[in-house]
Amino acid sequence: MESVRIVEVGPRDGLQNESREVPTDVKVQLIERLADAGLPAVEATAFVSPKWVPQMADHTEVLERIRRKPGVDYPVLAPNLKGFESARAAGATEVAIFGAASESFSRKNINCSIAESLERFHPVAQAAKKHGVKVRGYVSCVLGCPYEGEVPSAQVANVAKALYDMGCYEVSLGDTIGTGTPAKTKTMIQACAAQVPMQKLAGHYHDTYGQALANIYASLEMGVRTFDASVAGLGGCPYAAGASGNVATEDVVYMLNGMGLRTGVDLDKLVDIGRWICGVLGKEPSSKVNKAYKKR
Repeated sequence: MESVRIVEVGPRDGLQNESREVPTDVKVQLIERLADAGLPAVEATAFVSPKWVPQMADHTEVLERIRRKPGVDYPVLAPNLKGFESARAAGATEVAIFGAASESFSRKNINCSIAESLERFHPVAQAAKKHGVKVRGYVSCVLGCPYEGEVPSAQVANVAKALYDMGCYEVSLGDTIGTGTPAKTKTMIQACAAQVPMQKLAGHYHDTYGQALANIYASLEMGVRTFDASVAGLGGCPYAAGASGNVATEDVVYMLNGMGLRTGVDLDKLVDIGRWICGVLGKEPSSKVNKAYKKR
C-alpha cells in the first residue's frame, strides 16, 4: 500500500488568526493529541513577533512543554535569523520559511520584494545547516493572489527552486486564497517539478471555493505525496470574509483511505480532536467528515 504524508498545520496556521487568546495548555494538548492520532508531522507554533501575530506569543513555552512522540516532526515557523535562534534555543529540530509567488502579496504581507524575502532566508538556511536543523519552505499564492489575480506558474517554480536550492528539504505549494482548480493545479505542479524533484514538493490547498480535495486528487495524479491540512478545517481565509481556509485533515484522511492509500492516521481520534478543539474555540468544525460523523 502506498503512503501519503500529512503535515498537520492546525496548531499554527489554524490558530494564528483566532481573535481570542487560546490558552497555552490547550495548544500543548492539541499538538500532543494530534501526534497520538498518528500524524507524522505537527506544525507547533511560529517564532514571529507577538506584535504581528499575538496568538503565537507563547511559542517558546509551547515548544518546550510538548511531549514529543518518537518519529513525529514538530516544525515551527522561523522567518528570520532572530526567530531561528529563539526556536533553536527552545529545542526546534525543524523550521519553516515562507516566500510568495506574487510580488504584491510579498510587499503587503512581509513588506519586501520576493527577491528581498529570499535574501532574508539565506542566513536562516545557513544557520540551520550548521546546527543540523531541517528547513521546510512554503510558497504562498501559487494559484492566485488577492491583489494580482492569476499568478504565472513559471514564477511559482522560480521561488520553489530558490527555496530548494538554499537547502529546504521540501517545498510546500500554497493556494493561499483557495481559488485554484485541478487543471490549474496540474499546470503549476508540472512547472515546479521541472525545477524541483516531484518527491520534494508538497501541496497546501485552501478550501475557499470548495476545490481543495479536488486539487489534492489532481496533485496525487501528478505524483505529489505530501499534503498540509488542518484539523476541523481550522483557519479561515483572511482575504475572503467568512470563507473557509485550510482543508480539513479529517476530509483528506477519509478520501485517502477510500483510495487505498496509507496515512497512519486514526480517523476516529481525529474526529474527536476536531470536535474538542472547536468546542474550546466556540465554533463548529468545517470538516464535512466531522459533520457526517455526528449523524452516525
